[in-house]
Amino acid sequence: MRTWEQFLQVEGWSSEYKSVDVFLRHYSRKVRSEKTRENIGYVLKGLCVFANSTPDELVSQNKGQASKLVQEYIDSLASKNYSTRYVNVCLAFLKTFYNVNGFKGSRTLEVERHYQPSRYRKRPEYIPSSSEIWDMATAAGSKRNRATILAVYTSGLRNSTFRAILYGDIKEELNSQKEILKFLVYPEMKKVDEAACKGNIPYYTFISKEAIEALKEYLVEKVQVEGSLEDDKPLFSSDSHSISVEQKSKTPIMKKTLEAMIKTAARKARVAKWKDVYPHCLRKAFESALRNARLDPKDQEFLMGHILPGTQDVYYDKTKVEDLRRKYATVSFFPEKNGLNEDSRKRQIIDMAKVFGFSEDKIKKMEDVLAKHRSVDESIQEIRRLKEDSDKTAEESGESTAASNHDKSQRYFIVKGDDDMVRRLNDGWKLVQSLNDEKYLFRQ
Repeated sequence: MRTWEQFLQVEGWSSEYKSVDVFLRHYSRKVRSEKTRENIGYVLKGLCVFANSTPDELVSQNKGQASKLVQEYIDSLASKNYSTRYVNVCLAFLKTFYNVNGFKGSRTLEVERHYQPSRYRKRPEYIPSSSEIWDMATAAGSKRNRATILAVYTSGLRNSTFRAILYGDIKEELNSQKEILKFLVYPEMKKVDEAACKGNIPYYTFISKEAIEALKEYLVEKVQVEGSLEDDKPLFSSDSHSISVEQKSKTPIMKKTLEAMIKTAARKARVAKWKDVYPHCLRKAFESALRNARLDPKDQEFLMGHILPGTQDVYYDKTKVEDLRRKYATVSFFPEKNGLNEDSRKRQIIDMAKVFGFSEDKIKKMEDVLAKHRSVDESIQEIRRLKEDSDKTAEESGESTAASNHDKSQRYFIVKGDDDMVRRLNDGWKLVQSLNDEKYLFRQ
């Protein structure tokens, strides 16, 4: 039991204090959100401590006394440098507390709100560009972190909702081999994180091809570490060093960990305002990508998890998943990366093979494969199949030639100096990890 629950004698959505019980039942009928229950509990406890009174004693005061007390309390919050938005939200909660306990009509509290400009924000935010987000994912430091950043951005999910996703939520989609995966948001997510599924609004969104590729790489590594993927375990689990591997697999990535991961990635990617980058900034970047793709405003709002105004929400067709999936597929989350035409991409692949010291024979085979297909992605799939067949043959025969070992070793290289690191990132090479003395290990 939390301190505010003990203080207000709360159990679930009821309380031994009559005034608090009425207050809780009101919000139970309205939203029944665990996060809201927690928020109103903390605010009411704060007023009780400030007044050195019980909740029932608060509502026994007359209108003048109650108005004066609440005004002094919210003014004290403002003087402690709380944001104006927070102060006014506290006031709204407290006015509701008094309202449901009989302070209506002529008894309504007379308390002044603190002035809040329409675009007020105390904490500065920087919304990174799509190219900066790509660099952040590249510099993220691990497969989990890379998949996390790409999935947060291309899904537009809120911090708490994203962390509440279980493997079972996407298992069927992964097995379907669809190019665009659906992420389902539903009220039961609150069992994992009480702030998930804001307003108990069920909806779904998707993640892009880039995020899917990173997610699959992460899941392969996750199986190697944890042994299996279980439906009831978080998709993105904790990497804390203070708990066992088994406990990590059951623990969702923490809110502050996700915030720190994104901020650190922004710093490593040399985002100028990296200190002002938060998970919610990626959600705003997601909204910009939808808008730039000229999606129908109703589709945009649905993918953001918003309720459509008036009767629009009732008549919006949420059942046509495949239709919305096709619309989502038209969104270009990384236009700079996708701006290269297929011929340019093919030339880059051959140039990179030469840089890594591939033999002339292997380069010729790659050129032949690239010439066969219009799409680079199709070519890469065939090259991978050829490589897998070659590796399998070598394994079965017990061969391990110096040439093959040389090719594998050439896939990794060390870069020294921050300037060279940034140049490699801009060229699309992947940062594996940071080493000592400003050295970095890269992979093609």
